[in-house]
Amino acid sequence: MSHTIDVEGDLVTRVEGHGSIVVNAEDGELDTCEWQVVESPRYFESMLVGRSFEESHHVTSRICAICSVSHTIASLQATEAALGVSVSEQDRRLRKLALYGETLQSHVLHLGYLALPDLVGEKSVLPLADTHEDELETVIDLHRLGNELTEVVTGRSVHAQRLVPGGISQLPEESELQALLDRLVNSWDAVAELADLLAVLADEFPAFERETEYISLTHPEEYAFAEGTIYSSDVGEIPVSDYRDVANEYVVEHSTAKFARHERESYMVGALARFNNNADQLAPRATEIADRFGLDAPVHNPYLNNVAQLVEVAHLLGESVRLIEALLDDGLTPQSNYHVPEIDPTAGQGIGAIEVPRGVLFHEYAYDDTGEVTEANCVIPTNQNHGNIQRDMETLVPTIVDHPEDEIKHSLEMLVRAYDPCISCSTHYLDVEFAGGEG
Repeated sequence: MSHTIDVEGDLVTRVEGHGSIVVNAEDGELDTCEWQVVESPRYFESMLVGRSFEESHHVTSRICAICSVSHTIASLQATEAALGVSVSEQDRRLRKLALYGETLQSHVLHLGYLALPDLVGEKSVLPLADTHEDELETVIDLHRLGNELTEVVTGRSVHAQRLVPGGISQLPEESELQALLDRLVNSWDAVAELADLLAVLADEFPAFERETEYISLTHPEEYAFAEGTIYSSDVGEIPVSDYRDVANEYVVEHSTAKFARHERESYMVGALARFNNNADQLAPRATEIADRFGLDAPVHNPYLNNVAQLVEVAHLLGESVRLIEALLDDGLTPQSNYHVPEIDPTAGQGIGAIEVPRGVLFHEYAYDDTGEVTEANCVIPTNQNHGNIQRDMETLVPTIVDHPEDEIKHSLEMLVRAYDPCISCSTHYLDVEFAGGEG
């Protein structure tokens, strides 16, 4: 006889968005295993239609407060490609810094506040203020550093105002960059402390593997974040213009969010995908951390996406130091404050593709000759990961179906959190429902 066990009283709040896991098993046999996303569509692409090219990036930054700068930069790339607008090397460096700062704060937020409680057996980060006070202060300091990096470049840590089509409206002061450089250089000990903590807890990551396709950007000269071509671990390089052929979005009955697939039934994007495709381009200190945890590409354990995030924290810190040193060595080319480049709009279509904390992000816009959006498409990293989460669950659950329900629940929650999903870009909860057989 089947029966349902109600666990709604024990809601998990360490994901961004509202997702449910439903597992139905009888007498040890798996019947149903679903990753359900049941939130209403938000229609940002429709909101863009009729908007001026000067507004598009401000609208799309509101897709996500955690990744607002990422959406801003992807939006600007699409707009500039459509209108044939170029960006100076100085402004490209500043945009990279903003993106690195946001990714740094997002990775540290996830590792310290959302994933770490799983590894120490707590329901939230709050008890760690008593049990791991020094380590939590380290997390907070690194998180703050990422926000400061973004704020110095863009004027705000959320919903950047200085990034505009064709450049940047106001430059940071060189004294601000120097102070930030000093902070970054003095933060290596904090990264080492965070690595020490995760190394002690590494055995808490489940030993689960499932080979899949890994998709990211790649670049011949750097570990790709701000630009590059698409790279698939199955087929190699793919032009960004073919992104729709990669992110084949489709609808499933049990989810209001789209799923995606390419060469296989699913693929993975995010820190682990970037590591698997581009590990040989990591900064030396990032490689040292990867070696310490035994990460050797390709890695097929999705739980180790968290470790890949730590590796990227080290990489981004080092790259931020390098970029600021280059900017200061060259000197900032002066411009008037609140300078907005003059752009004469023409009809066109363009694509923006960047790596953001949770994976590769695509924006595509079409503009008419007045500079208004006529069509928009945004492909979000978490949507690309939904199918892979589903396939991981379908592979994992049969191997643990005879375990206690609390253990199954914990393993599945950890799996979802390992992807650091931004389900609707607003925090709700993750609910796991079991249906199992007696005897």
